[in-house]
Formats: sequence, structure tokens, C-alpha cells
Amino acid sequence: MINLRRPAVLAVAVAAALAGFGLSGPGTATADRAEAARDTVNNKHVVAISVDGLNPRALKRLGRAGTPNLHRIIKDEGAGTVNARSQLEMTVTLPNHTSMVTGRRIKAAKGGHGVTWNDDTVTKTVQQAAGHGVDSVFSQVRAAGGTTAVYATKSKFWLFERSWPAAIEPNVIQVEKDGAVAKALRADLATDPASFSFLHLGKPDQVGHHQGWMSPTYLKAVAKVDRIVGKIMAQIESTPSLRSNTIIVLTSDHGGIPGTRNHAIKTNRENYRVAFAFWGPGAGVPNTELYKLNPDRAKPGRTRPGFKAVPQPIRNGEVANVSLDILGVGAVPDSLWNRAQDLNWK
Repeated sequence: MINLRRPAVLAVAVAAALAGFGLSGPGTATADRAEAARDTVNNKHVVAISVDGLNPRALKRLGRAGTPNLHRIIKDEGAGTVNARSQLEMTVTLPNHTSMVTGRRIKAAKGGHGVTWNDDTVTKTVQQAAGHGVDSVFSQVRAAGGTTAVYATKSKFWLFERSWPAAIEPNVIQVEKDGAVAKALRADLATDPASFSFLHLGKPDQVGHHQGWMSPTYLKAVAKVDRIVGKIMAQIESTPSLRSNTIIVLTSDHGGIPGTRNHAIKTNRENYRVAFAFWGPGAGVPNTELYKLNPDRAKPGRTRPGFKAVPQPIRNGEVANVSLDILGVGAVPDSLWNRAQDLNWK
């Protein structure tokens, strides 16, 4: 397990030292605004959870009895939909997760992040893939004085640490060990919660590739993830400092075609349809679908709206900017999805 923590940003320490000596000057107002921003972001928490390879059909097949916690988030207690969309260009893991944290599309030539690979053999940064600087939810939260953390079950997620090394702490990666990374997250939530935590759970995708989507083993994997998510919810509810100010944002990178081991066909609805939901204090109205809270988003039915569609459907790439909105931080610069931070969750 890799668990990295870094010291506070030097500029913050310097500002604190100057304030302690009572020094003032042209930068005092800026320092005051920075302190106010830190107070705002550090009084709230977002836990973004991506369930890799979650086909919404599994939730219907297993029902509320088999996935009680995911049902709590998506419908019973939160605001959610099972008809959001993945990225248009690709329905594979790393490109979609990079869109989640940057708010960008994939294609670099069109302003995207440029991450088109899906393994850990490529050691580029997001900035190198795009050909220019790229900010993220991690860098935005850090710039506002908050903290961020990543907990992931695939080694390819070292991409985030390489791309924004000063912004992520801790960075916990345990390959194919959903329970272990979730346990690390729960421990940090109990003692030192980050302003923004990103959790990747990979078991459904792993089993889908080996046994097929919607196979009995795949359904067992989804049920196991549900139990893991339930423990995270219980940790939040049992921690006094979290229960009134922590929101879970849940989504997925892609689904998978039932009876196959395939999720790469970007035009297949089984691949591009994903869940998107919020759970926590003030999140939605029970039994209210997320699209009803967002009349400026078009419920896509079975279709796959393109970039020029007006209005757009809810997309998994909205994770970054809606999380920043919850934390009181501005949108990721040059992002596309939810740049206006107008996705309603309550």
C-alpha cells in the first residue's frame, strides 16, 4: 500500500507566520480572502465514489434487498439517476476517470485531457497528454486551502499522483483490494478527513472481464461493493464532525454488455449508461429522480447525445465541478462538463 502525506503548502505557512507577527500590507486583503476560502472548503467534505464497470441493470436485478446501500444513495435517501452518460469518445476506465477529475472531454485536440490509454505502462502526465497545463478537482481544492485524497484499486491511477503531485495526500493504491482501500478511507474519515476524497472500487469491472457482465459472479461483486459503500456511509453517519457536512457523489466510468466481457463499444447503451447520485444532508428529496431536479439537463432515454446536443444529459464528467461547488470552490479552469456549476443536487 502506498500512503503518502505531505507537509502543508509553504505559502500557507508563510502567510500564517506573517499574520502571527501582525504584519500588514498590500497582500493582507488577499490573505484574508484566502483564509476565508480555507474556512469554507475545510468545513465541508465530499466523498466521490466511482464503482468501476457498474451496469445499472445489476441494481434492478439484485433489487433493494441485494443492494440496499446503493438504493439508499440513488433513490431512497438521496438524489440520483441510473440514466447518466459516460464520456462520448471512449467507454473505458482511465480516460473516463480523468474526465471525472478534470471536467474535460477526452480528445486533446478539442480541449480534452488527452488520456486515451488504459494501463500503467504509459508514464505520461495528464499535462503531457493534453500538451498544456491541466487543472483538476485536486489542484482546485488545494489552491483553496483544502486537502484531497485518492484511494484506488488499479495501478493505472498513479496517473493522478504524477499529474498533480502537490495536491494529493494521501494516495492509497492497493491493486484489486476494494475492502482495503475502503478501510483506509474509513480510517481517514474518522481521524483526518480530506476536503475531497476520491474512491475507486474495481471489483465489478474485474469480474466482468473474467466472468462476464451480469453473470452470477458479477452480481456477487456488485453486492459486495454495496456492502463496502454501506460501511462508508455508516462511518460518515457515526462521525459527529462528518454527518452534517459530508456529501457522497456516486457514479461509474462505464457499464458492460451482459453475457460478454466487453465494455469498449462506445455506441452500446450497456456501456455508456451509468448511475450518478448524491447522498448526504440536504441531498435531494427521497424518490425524486435527479433529472427532475435538473430541468436544464435532458433525460436521454436510450439515446447517446453528442457534444452539440442542447440540453445535455447528466454525465460522469460532472464529478469535478459539482464536488467543487459543494465545497464552495470555483470550477476547474477550461473544463467543459458543469463548468457553470449548475447541476442541482438538492
